[in-house]
Amino acid sequence: MQTDGPWRSAARTDTGKVRTRNEDAFLECPQQGLWAVADGMGGYRGGDIASQLIVAHLAELPMHPDLYERASAVRRCLRWSNRRLSQELTVTERHPGMMGSTVVVLLLEGNHGICIWAGDSRCYLWRGRRLYQLSKDHSLQQQLIDTQRISRAEACAHPAGKALTRAVGAEQELTLETLELAVYPGDTFLLCSDGLYQGLGAEALGGALGLASPCSAVERLFDEVLGGAARDNLTAVVIRR
Repeated sequence: MQTDGPWRSAARTDTGKVRTRNEDAFLECPQQGLWAVADGMGGYRGGDIASQLIVAHLAELPMHPDLYERASAVRRCLRWSNRRLSQELTVTERHPGMMGSTVVVLLLEGNHGICIWAGDSRCYLWRGRRLYQLSKDHSLQQQLIDTQRISRAEACAHPAGKALTRAVGAEQELTLETLELAVYPGDTFLLCSDGLYQGLGAEALGGALGLASPCSAVERLFDEVLGGAARDNLTAVVIRR
């Protein structure tokens, strides 16, 4: 679905070809300059509940006129969701064990943007025919690369490389990462779960984001991934002024 307003956006989610349940969720509020993608942690009960809870709480936030107030409200909301997931829901008989989810949020107002995230769902920027990854994965793979204990190729092949080092609901205290940036005419943003970007290279991502409309971009991205193995749930939100 494509929506119009201060920003144009389109979003879609799909279970993929292997999973029986979709644990991804997204939020698309262009009138408020707010978008998000959450990916429930695979292998844990209630991953779908965790991602939907996060998105539902973000959708209830009041519209602050100031971008930085809105960003503070998003961080408070995510920390509240973290406490609820890590303390309340995990002690019920119906949902034993960990309940967690990645999250990536994009806030836009005028010529300014703020990205907030935890986990390995990503935010990309397509600008001047170049693709930039704005978010940095909170994963063991990225941690190994950062500490240079092994090469990038070795990190990518590590059997536990995809393990998350941060997620909403994974720890008592949630540590969020934030990036502020200037926004220019023609900028296109992509929020997505790992099920989308793992199946595509930078060239395919850029080729889709360079299309005329967010709706066309999302359609191309899904055609590309679903034309392959699509072993995981996949979600994409594309945003353009």
